[in-house]
Amino acid sequence: MTAKELRQLVMDKIPQITGASGMGKEELVAAIKEVFGIVDEEGAVSPYKKQISGIKKDIAGLREERLQASSRKDREILRKKINKLKKRSRRLARAV
Repeated sequence: MTAKELRQLVMDKIPQITGASGMGKEELVAAIKEVFGIVDEEGAVSPYKKQISGIKKDIAGLREERLQASSRKDREILRKKINKLKKRSRRLARAV
Protein backbone atom coordinates (compact mmCIF):
# COMPACT_ATOMS: atom_id res chain seq x y z
CA MET A 1 0.00 0.00 0.00
CA THR A 2 1.07 3.56 -0.50
CA ALA A 3 1.49 6.00 2.38
CA LYS A 4 -1.67 7.81 1.27
CA GLU A 5 -3.70 4.58 1.34
CA LEU A 6 -2.27 3.65 4.75
CA ARG A 7 -3.13 7.09 6.16
CA GLN A 8 -6.71 6.78 4.95
CA LEU A 9 -7.02 3.26 6.35
CA VAL A 10 -5.69 4.34 9.74
CA MET A 11 -7.97 7.38 9.93
CA ASP A 12 -11.02 5.32 8.94
CA LYS A 13 -10.47 2.03 10.76
CA ILE A 14 -7.95 2.48 13.60
CA PRO A 15 -8.90 5.41 15.87
CA GLN A 16 -6.24 4.44 18.46
CA ILE A 17 -3.54 5.93 16.23
CA THR A 18 -3.50 9.71 16.42
CA GLY A 19 -1.62 12.05 14.12
CA ALA A 20 -1.73 9.70 11.16
CA SER A 21 -2.13 12.52 8.67
CA GLY A 22 1.39 13.77 9.45
CA MET A 23 3.12 10.36 9.53
CA GLY A 24 5.26 8.79 6.84
CA LYS A 25 4.81 5.24 5.60
CA GLU A 26 7.40 3.70 7.96
CA GLU A 27 5.86 5.46 10.95
CA LEU A 28 2.37 4.31 9.95
CA VAL A 29 3.48 0.71 9.55
CA ALA A 30 5.25 0.81 12.93
CA ALA A 31 2.17 2.30 14.61
CA ILE A 32 -0.12 -0.33 13.06
CA LYS A 33 2.22 -3.12 14.19
CA GLU A 34 2.27 -1.67 17.69
CA VAL A 35 -1.54 -1.51 17.88
CA PHE A 36 -1.93 -5.12 16.73
CA GLY A 37 1.02 -6.41 18.79
CA ILE A 38 3.10 -7.56 15.85
CA VAL A 39 6.76 -7.98 16.78
CA ASP A 40 9.51 -7.52 14.20
CA GLU A 41 12.12 -10.25 14.20
CA GLU A 42 14.57 -8.51 11.93
CA GLY A 43 18.12 -9.23 12.93
CA ALA A 44 17.06 -12.27 14.92
CA VAL A 45 19.67 -14.99 15.08
CA SER A 46 18.65 -18.45 13.95
CA PRO A 47 18.53 -21.01 16.76
CA TYR A 48 20.19 -23.41 14.30
CA LYS A 49 23.16 -21.16 13.61
CA LYS A 50 25.70 -23.57 15.17
CA GLN A 51 24.32 -26.50 13.19
CA ILE A 52 24.36 -24.51 9.96
CA SER A 53 27.95 -23.39 10.47
CA GLY A 54 28.97 -26.99 11.24
CA ILE A 55 27.30 -28.19 8.06
CA LYS A 56 29.09 -25.50 6.06
CA LYS A 57 32.43 -26.64 7.48
CA ASP A 58 31.59 -30.21 6.48
CA ILE A 59 30.74 -29.00 2.98
CA ALA A 60 34.08 -27.22 2.69
CA GLY A 61 35.90 -30.39 3.76
CA LEU A 62 33.98 -32.50 1.25
CA ARG A 63 34.80 -30.03 -1.51
CA GLU A 64 38.49 -30.41 -0.73
CA GLU A 65 38.10 -34.21 -0.81
CA ARG A 66 36.30 -33.96 -4.14
CA LEU A 67 39.22 -32.06 -5.65
CA GLN A 68 41.59 -34.78 -4.43
CA ALA A 69 39.39 -37.68 -5.60
CA SER A 70 40.88 -39.72 -8.39
CA SER A 71 37.93 -41.61 -9.81
CA ARG A 72 34.79 -40.18 -11.32
CA LYS A 73 32.63 -42.36 -9.09
CA ASP A 74 34.19 -40.93 -5.92
CA ARG A 75 33.68 -37.37 -7.16
CA GLU A 76 30.03 -38.14 -7.92
CA ILE A 77 29.47 -39.61 -4.45
CA LEU A 78 31.03 -36.56 -2.81
CA ARG A 79 28.96 -34.23 -4.99
CA LYS A 80 25.76 -35.93 -3.83
CA LYS A 81 26.83 -35.66 -0.18
CA ILE A 82 27.53 -31.97 -0.65
CA ASN A 83 24.12 -31.43 -2.23
CA LYS A 84 22.37 -33.20 0.66
CA LEU A 85 24.19 -31.06 3.21
CA LYS A 86 23.38 -27.88 1.31
CA LYS A 87 19.70 -28.82 1.26
CA ARG A 88 19.78 -29.53 4.98
CA SER A 89 21.39 -26.17 5.76
CA ARG A 90 18.79 -24.35 3.66
CA ARG A 91 15.96 -26.15 5.45
CA LEU A 92 17.42 -25.19 8.82
CA ALA A 93 17.76 -21.56 7.72
CA ARG A 94 14.11 -21.47 6.65
CA ALA A 95 12.90 -23.14 9.85
CA VAL A 96 13.10 -19.89 11.80
